[in-house]
Amino acid sequence: MNFVEKQEQIEAIKQLKYRYIRAIDQKLWDVMESCFTPDATSSYSGGKYAFDGRDAIMKFLTESMSRPTFLSSHRVHQPEIELTSATTATGTWALEDYVIDEQHGITIHGAAFYKDRYVKVGAEWKIEHTGYERTFEEMAPRKEQGWRITQR
Repeated sequence: MNFVEKQEQIEAIKQLKYRYIRAIDQKLWDVMESCFTPDATSSYSGGKYAFDGRDAIMKFLTESMSRPTFLSSHRVHQPEIELTSATTATGTWALEDYVIDEQHGITIHGAAFYKDRYVKVGAEWKIEHTGYERTFEEMAPRKEQGWRITQR
């Protein structure tokens, strides 16, 4: 694979990860599901929430994040992507997330590093494994701060 082909593959993996993040925040569960292989695995929060198979991952994400009172903003950047073969790759991403959970009256802010594995299925890259380990997480009650949502 020449330099240009490698950069095209790396860009395709970046687009996959960005689509995954956008799908989380916009609650686009069909889009999210399409990012994974059927046998994908996940290990969120250093393994606190670990799942085998796309169906199990999707069940966790939809049950924990689909409420209209659960608002989130995830940002990934600083990708370090390595093509390990013509059809496999790894990636490390810096994550910063901000969550407003109105039902539980809390705000969560944190940072982490994602470690992913990707596989090319036909012409498309898919997530074979995703997970992150926190560098920090902070949580604060919203009512005591007098905060309220002014726009959705």
